[in-house]
Amino acid sequence: MTKKPWPTKDAMSQIYDLHLWGGKAHDFYSGSGSHDAKLVAPYLDSVITFLKSHNNSLTVCDLGCGDFNVAKELVKYTKKFIAIDIVENLIARNKSLFKAKHLEFCCLDIVEDELPKADCVILRQVLQHLSNAEILKIVNTLSNYKYVILTEHLPNGKFIPNKDIISGQGIRLKQNSGVDVLSMPFNLEVKDEKILNEIVLEDEKGVIVTQLYEIIPQKMTKKV
Repeated sequence: MTKKPWPTKDAMSQIYDLHLWGGKAHDFYSGSGSHDAKLVAPYLDSVITFLKSHNNSLTVCDLGCGDFNVAKELVKYTKKFIAIDIVENLIARNKSLFKAKHLEFCCLDIVEDELPKADCVILRQVLQHLSNAEILKIVNTLSNYKYVILTEHLPNGKFIPNKDIISGQGIRLKQNSGVDVLSMPFNLEVKDEKILNEIVLEDEKGVIVTQLYEIIPQKMTKKV
């Protein structure tokens, strides 16, 4: 029997309400990937270096900002920072905790809603939790931006990319799969690509890879 997908907004709200990613001492907790210094510090170093290389002049849109424990460190290196998440009370909480003149929080569905204009998009371990149909809709909006900084949790070594899943807490790792936006069925066309950071996890739990894509300018988005 095929499992019926639960609406992504409800699934993500439940993850935070029930602390399915841990952190019961926190009001909201986006998982160890947002709090483990061994994972966060190298990521921040590489992304800050990129932002500094543009003289802190980029407008950045963080799609799936979560509890903002990581991205709060990036704000000062941008011209404007727009943080988006689908969970309403999480966005309300972030607005109350994190303040800056050039920082904006928005509650949007990054799959269905129109996204703000920006120079650079950050997608940090977001796509890995979504179905292929949802990822495809997001990928089709990425041509509106010049840069995409994409972080994904992938298997070590060779794997079959983009096995489909139902959106929610889990990722494709147990299927020896992971998200590759350059491969079928997404086929994101890029002008250039570069690995910013790569962290091999212990106990054969895969590798977290952060890649920088420069998007082909004025590329027409594909119809879904």
